[in-house]
Amino acid sequence: MTLYALIAYLHERPRPVEAGIKYLALAAVSAAFLLFGIALIYADLGSMDFARIAPLLATKADLNATLLLPGVVLIVTGIGFKLALVPFHMWTPDVYEGAPAPVTAFVATVSKGAMFALLLRYFNQSGFNHGFAPVVLMFSIIAIASMFAGNLLALLQNNVKRILAYSSIAHMGYLLVAFQIGGPMGASAVIFYLVAYFVMTLGAFGVVTVLSERERDADLLEDYRGLFWRRPALALVFTAMLLSLAGIPLTAGFLGKFYIIAAGTSVGAWALILILVITSAIGLFYYLRIVATLYAQPAAGDRAHEPIPRRAPVANLVLAALTVILVWLGVYPAPLLVAIRAAISSIV
Repeated sequence: MTLYALIAYLHERPRPVEAGIKYLALAAVSAAFLLFGIALIYADLGSMDFARIAPLLATKADLNATLLLPGVVLIVTGIGFKLALVPFHMWTPDVYEGAPAPVTAFVATVSKGAMFALLLRYFNQSGFNHGFAPVVLMFSIIAIASMFAGNLLALLQNNVKRILAYSSIAHMGYLLVAFQIGGPMGASAVIFYLVAYFVMTLGAFGVVTVLSERERDADLLEDYRGLFWRRPALALVFTAMLLSLAGIPLTAGFLGKFYIIAAGTSVGAWALILILVITSAIGLFYYLRIVATLYAQPAAGDRAHEPIPRRAPVANLVLAALTVILVWLGVYPAPLLVAIRAAISSIV
């Protein structure tokens, strides 16, 4: 409920109000799907306790597939809306574009991180993920569709916030590949990639926030033309975030994808890994397109010659800290991996 208000709170602008209404309608529908799916599973198994569902699935002889499978499908549908997975992604570009940049960063990170934590706990502890072949197939199709659709649709955009929106759909697909792998290695890859995704997304939208004006967000590609010649530090931070999102070495994004690929090869998930590599290569184009715009020499009369107002020093400190964390995770991830292994012991 608070997200609806956050998205629309700049009511003097038309786009936030529109984005808030769209998110309200679709999120309400997704919540209804989720609750109805929970009700169907409870009707068959008589329990909503994650730990009790697994032995019930293994021992109960009179499982009702007409309740159980639709219930799982409805739960996946509700979670898919929250995570903006294909084909439940329709709200993402409009809401990302319309919401104020700080709120977009919150929706893209905290909201999705919480839902992925639920996905990990529910499907690993209840036994629905690897014990049910239809569920495995469903997640595989959603992951493949998200990776392709997110990257291909981002190629068509000229709005930075919409590019990052479609990029987030692709990244949720990458995370779903790691989730499909299962086991301690798959769960470790999911959590590491989530941490990296948080840092990259907060840094990217942090730059958008710093460049935005009171009347509008800096969401057009032209707003970033020649940024390096006006604010070189901001351009370097944005470059680091974009290269990490693309999976370039020495960044957290590269190691995140490396761990997903390593986990996939350990269980022989070659098809998913191959598609991840291909779609990541497609994604390089639109990330490098933004990077090229940052360093383009502005022509006379361009908006790129307009001065950029200075923000509070705390904004620069936050962006600097995120950049340091990004590089640190890319070159020395050991402390985080140790913490992740301790955290997942209660999940898998």
